[in-house]
Amino acid sequence: MELEGKITRYIVKEAARDWIEEISKADVVIVGAGPAGMTAAKYLAEKGYRTVIFERKLSFGGGIGGGGMLFHKVVTDERAKHILDDISIKAKEVEKGFYVVDSTELIAKLASSAIDAGAKIILGVHVEDVIYREKPLRITGVAIQWSAVMLSGLHVDPIFVESKALVDATGHDAEVLRVAARKIPELNLKIPGEKSAYAELSEELVVEKTGRIVPGLYAAGMAVAAIHGLPRMGPIFTGMLLSGKKIAEIIDEDLRSH
Repeated sequence: MELEGKITRYIVKEAARDWIEEISKADVVIVGAGPAGMTAAKYLAEKGYRTVIFERKLSFGGGIGGGGMLFHKVVTDERAKHILDDISIKAKEVEKGFYVVDSTELIAKLASSAIDAGAKIILGVHVEDVIYREKPLRITGVAIQWSAVMLSGLHVDPIFVESKALVDATGHDAEVLRVAARKIPELNLKIPGEKSAYAELSEELVVEKTGRIVPGLYAAGMAVAAIHGLPRMGPIFTGMLLSGKKIAEIIDEDLRSH
């Protein structure tokens, strides 16, 4: 066989192996490879859960990459310092309890730590729907499609991925929660959207409100602000990192109890 044919066979065979053995029936599906999603993936995978992140773009990092108005720095405070230490971030303390980090370093090391822990990050995949069951009413997975298909406007049916827990970490738009609210009225979900900026308050409330929304469906990061009508906080990422870690702990507790 010529080299070109071998390349194709290697890619298709190994990708298919991943999809069949690890992705199609995950313990936890996280939608969105931003700060909360990747943090959650790291801690869940470290606990031994088969964890997959679906990210619609061909890159990860979410809102981190833009820094503050394209300046390449973001802020955290001392409450998230243990997470920065866990992923070996070189944080600069600019005043007592406040740290500045390179946006690219935070993206790279969050992704690397999640992957090293065993999580899969699958790029270019759009979650277009959820799977649900009745009696009891619960969310049991997602319907996915290639982002390129969505952008093309072609009508192509999705495929399905089962999960024990599904996390909306899509950010400001809370895309998964909005799909569930629109298509499963029995869930009685209302999504008022986020309020204007109040960083100090939002940093606290987003973490406080992080949790299970309905059985099988959870929210982390700015999706929490959207469903609870909380303020936004801009380019400080303490709440995002803490929200990701907290949702991992909540899911671990829920799955262990079943």
